[in-house]
Amino acid sequence: MTIPLRIVYAGTPEFAVPALQALCASVHSVQAVYTQPDRPAGRGRVLTASPVKQCALAHSIPVEQPVNFRDDATIEHLRAYQPDVMVVAAYGLILPQKVLDIPRMGCINIHASLLPRWRGAAPIQRSILAGDTETGVTIMKMEAGLDTGPMLKMQGFDLHEQDTAASVHDRLAALGATLLLEVLQDLPAALRDARAQPAAAVSYAKKLSKEEAQLDWSESAQQLDRKIRAFNPWPVAETRFQDQQLRIWQAQVISMKHDAVPGTVLAATTTGIQVACGSDVLNITQVQQAGRKTLNAAEFIKSHTLTGVQLGASTGKHS
Repeated sequence: MTIPLRIVYAGTPEFAVPALQALCASVHSVQAVYTQPDRPAGRGRVLTASPVKQCALAHSIPVEQPVNFRDDATIEHLRAYQPDVMVVAAYGLILPQKVLDIPRMGCINIHASLLPRWRGAAPIQRSILAGDTETGVTIMKMEAGLDTGPMLKMQGFDLHEQDTAASVHDRLAALGATLLLEVLQDLPAALRDARAQPAAAVSYAKKLSKEEAQLDWSESAQQLDRKIRAFNPWPVAETRFQDQQLRIWQAQVISMKHDAVPGTVLAATTTGIQVACGSDVLNITQVQQAGRKTLNAAEFIKSHTLTGVQLGASTGKHS
């Protein structure tokens, strides 16, 4: 029988919501939720609560939003909740040792990779960019190091050629919630049987930047396809068309030899915009111009002449 635990939950983005919802529906008691301070969002830059905060408020759970854990008052406030365990999922703040020491049974983390591969901030996107064939979730006990703690439970699944960061994110978030409850069924046993991470095969998933989203057509179609999928939904892969930003949401690889300059549109049909790459061809099926709605290829070519245009160049043919 599962022993009810007093839990403090720390998370911020949508990824952390399913696990919090699972805890709220379980025998455990969520004493408080820690999340990042409200941030400006959207075109109007309106101050917006994080998805985790919105979920916590919907369940009438106290919400704490410290900027950091550097002052004693913040530390003591956390201690007052008397947590048995602190569960962390994409919180966005590094927890100092004095925080990790507060819960009676320590802090555990839901991490979106099969550790020790892809420690760090962007494991989902980096796994797709690298062409990994599998990914998964690791529940680990937290240490002061970056995702270095012993592993309590791990489960993976295959990555497919059509997977985007968005689709993988949703599968991992749901899996993380399931694995968390399994670990909490007997947390003392899980902690006792924890396995140290292998020293080999460690890799780091550095934070994404908007600069990475600019496509270099001299790369292979396979590399560019990975970028498009990894950067969906953020920061979204892009190129230049008619001296303006053109975001690329979906594409597929066509294995085809050519002698065209990379970036040249070889054909534009209702089934896609075929662009020459360093090797092979990328068939773009969904695009978005700056400030406009997303269009499929058939809709986009109705108002634009594309064949022969060189994407990514400083100038291009105008329709």
